[in-house]
Amino acid sequence: MSEMSVGSIITNVEFLCAEEAVSKIPNKARMMVGGFGRSGIPEYLLETMIETTEIDGLTIISNNISEGSNLHHLFMLGRIKKAIGTYYTTSKEVVKAYRENRIEIELLPQGTLSEALRLGGSGIPAFYTPTSAGTELAKNKESRMFNGREYVLEESLTAKVALVRAHKADRAGNLIYRKSARNFNPLMAMAADLTIVEVDEIVEMGELDPEQIVTPFIFVDVVVERGREND
Repeated sequence: MSEMSVGSIITNVEFLCAEEAVSKIPNKARMMVGGFGRSGIPEYLLETMIETTEIDGLTIISNNISEGSNLHHLFMLGRIKKAIGTYYTTSKEVVKAYRENRIEIELLPQGTLSEALRLGGSGIPAFYTPTSAGTELAKNKESRMFNGREYVLEESLTAKVALVRAHKADRAGNLIYRKSARNFNPLMAMAADLTIVEVDEIVEMGELDPEQIVTPFIFVDVVVERGREND
């Protein structure tokens, strides 16, 4: 990856078309996909991956697999082997596939998912949480008592690739998000080896309010601007 100087900032962020970006995703990758329900999903990147690659055998880390999304389309094509997230009952097809052993599901409480992403991006391998103690979700997991309360040991989450949806990026790769579309995207940007970001617009340095920048360029590898036809 080549370096680019933007003013006094040296950045390794690449600005590519969608096809070039998704070609960097390895087959059978462990991949994070931003979104909550239908909000904040990198639909353009997923659509391009479906149409221009044959990548399958994926382990997807995402809050859920929403019907009508390109992530659900990827699942319906049989290209997702395992899903790690919070809830999957919004799709009857996913539930049916799980019952028929066509997909592996690992459920995490939503707060646990968020913290596992945050700590994965911070280099912390595991943490204790009281959430899920005494339930089926804690089965086969280590637990300890702290101050008379049971806590479950959860491993933090990292991935080879993260597909992220942001609102705008500047020419250094700094990101801002739009309202609830922010959701898990900033955490996933931190926790992957390769972070590919889909944005509505790329602006020049200095056009983003520094107080609004959520993800600094250090966590970004590739930026793709959505085609106007995909707005």
